[in-house]
Amino acid sequence: MEGKKPADSAVESRYLLMPHQANPHGTAFGGVIMAWIDMIASMAAQRHCGKEVVTASIDSLSFKEPIRVGDHVVLKASVNYVGHTSMEVGVQVIREEPYITKQIIATTAHLTFVALGEDKHPCPVAPILPETEDEKRRYENAKLRVQARKDLLKKMNR
Repeated sequence: MEGKKPADSAVESRYLLMPHQANPHGTAFGGVIMAWIDMIASMAAQRHCGKEVVTASIDSLSFKEPIRVGDHVVLKASVNYVGHTSMEVGVQVIREEPYITKQIIATTAHLTFVALGEDKHPCPVAPILPETEDEKRRYENAKLRVQARKDLLKKMNR
């Protein structure tokens, strides 16, 4: 199976935060942001493997800055790491003030997806081929997160 570069499956999307997506304080509901994250991350995973994918886990989700009604929301997703049948996808959520185009990272997330074959069972995924320094850093960090998750599961199952 031929490997793919992270740039080959990267996805970017934009939204406008509307009042019905916000809480009484005028900031985004976390669930709205989470749904957007899951959607864009699944698209990056699908583009990488060329198959149906399912979300296996949301491994980290950090809300760093509030997103306010009227803000533009930019989401960027890319595959960081690939196992046998699974992929880790990183997502950045950027708050953009529309009139001055100032961008601030509002949320970051890491999700794991599993590729499904036609029989709806996990199937092998093409390896990831990081090229840039940033892609290599994300790959190495993802490798650490994958190993940490495996170690934690071992400890919990004792």
